[in-house]
Amino acid sequence: MGNPNRDQEYLGKLQDYYADYRSIPSYAVIGDMLGMASKSAVSALIKRLTLAGYVEMTPDKRLAPTKRFFERELADFPIPAGMPAAANDAMSESLTIDEYLIPKPSNTIMVRVKGDSMIDAGIHDGDIAIVEKRHAASVGDIVVAVVDNEYTLKELGRDRQGYMLLPHNADYAPIRPQEGLEIFGIMVGLVRKYR
Repeated sequence: MGNPNRDQEYLGKLQDYYADYRSIPSYAVIGDMLGMASKSAVSALIKRLTLAGYVEMTPDKRLAPTKRFFERELADFPIPAGMPAAANDAMSESLTIDEYLIPKPSNTIMVRVKGDSMIDAGIHDGDIAIVEKRHAASVGDIVVAVVDNEYTLKELGRDRQGYMLLPHNADYAPIRPQEGLEIFGIMVGLVRKYR
């Protein structure tokens, strides 16, 4: 890219715009937004971003984001939740939240969690569960199940009496199906927004 630091800053502004409006603005709006007086400067930036793989031109001549446009930097160091570690600004890798959480997009849905029956498993009211739709599950999986014609999110358990659904909150009892138990899918990820 021309000036890598400036281009990353410009890319960040385009990403913020996209987050607000779900589109990449026209060249004129990009120029105004980034303080570029000439159309050729905007054109050169778009060419650099295209060559770097962040945007592409659609058949109807509109700018569109590529998969790389949605990548976010991943620190090359883990963050200890205990004692502080030495600071290091190095970023070594990028990934998209989508590719990290959703292994099979065509077979994955997001489900908003309601209630506190799974709170001791770290699954809170209002969280978004990432669920891979499938009918088979193993004991110990967190599943979305249809039990007696109602959906629920619980851990799949089994004992001598058969399969049951286990809450992770002492205020709730295990659920033993009366009429039937069908696995809708398995939780493969969890999203929580703090603000």
